[in-house]
Amino acid sequence: MNISSESIKKKAIELGFQKVGITEATETISEQNNLRSWLKKNNHADMKWMENRSEERGNIHKYFPEARSVISVGMNYYTGIKQEDLKSDYKFSNYAWGDDYHIILKDQLFSLLSWIKEFDPTVKGVVCVDTSPVMDKVWAQKAGLGWIGKHTNLISRDYGSWLFLGELILDQSLEQDKPFNEDLCGTCVACIEACPTQALNDYEIDAGKCISYLSIEYRGPFTDDQEHLNEWIYGCDICQEVCPWNEKFSKKTTEKGFQIRQEILNFENSDWDKISEEEFRLIFKKSSVKRTKFSGLDRNIQHNKKNFSK
Repeated sequence: MNISSESIKKKAIELGFQKVGITEATETISEQNNLRSWLKKNNHADMKWMENRSEERGNIHKYFPEARSVISVGMNYYTGIKQEDLKSDYKFSNYAWGDDYHIILKDQLFSLLSWIKEFDPTVKGVVCVDTSPVMDKVWAQKAGLGWIGKHTNLISRDYGSWLFLGELILDQSLEQDKPFNEDLCGTCVACIEACPTQALNDYEIDAGKCISYLSIEYRGPFTDDQEHLNEWIYGCDICQEVCPWNEKFSKKTTEKGFQIRQEILNFENSDWDKISEEEFRLIFKKSSVKRTKFSGLDRNIQHNKKNFSK
């Protein structure tokens, strides 16, 4: 291909990504075995889509047979605002404060692919952001972006773990970056100790106990034996908030699309308690919060409200 890896990385930065690395699209046997073991333990709870496409997740060539290179990117989404800055007692995960990151990252990755095709129109590429059957964090580590921490999120030296990840998989070979082989969590267990539902073990998460899973992916009513949501009505950031790498190295994003919606910042408890389905649609237009639907958000609000009264 008549384009260098350095040129591709430079263009990715120009397009708004803060981290970019390139690695070979090889077999990931140990990671595939880890995935199978995790699924066997039922740590994915009822997220059947993870199980249904597990073979593709574990073997990139079953997803894209022509894959030869993986361009892994990271985009910083930290706004500098903290949960205590919100006017309500309800908590809302940082990643969903702004516009849907899937759209923002995909648009820029497609722009990168189009730019590459200007040099070689025969190039085939696949854009992946979260919903594809690809192990984002595994490829990010292999491409040198950072390491997978004990809270199971990717951590970088320069942005902590406030990074959205994506990939552009190409059918062409490129010069590769060195993988990030250090584990800089060391003996720290802050994330494990801070998790109120004990969802975390070293480098492994039990989704069925995770507040993010319960408040977003889980569709049923909450039962008496389930942990309450600790005031979170969408997602959870506790394990990231206590991470020393985030405390020391977080940087404010320059992406306007990730800035907090004024309703999330300024709504008081009473505003959330009486939110209507129409308001939900208006406020969360172009937002990933649509994932949980109005019924899910209202369920979470009412569950927390009930616990406030205890």
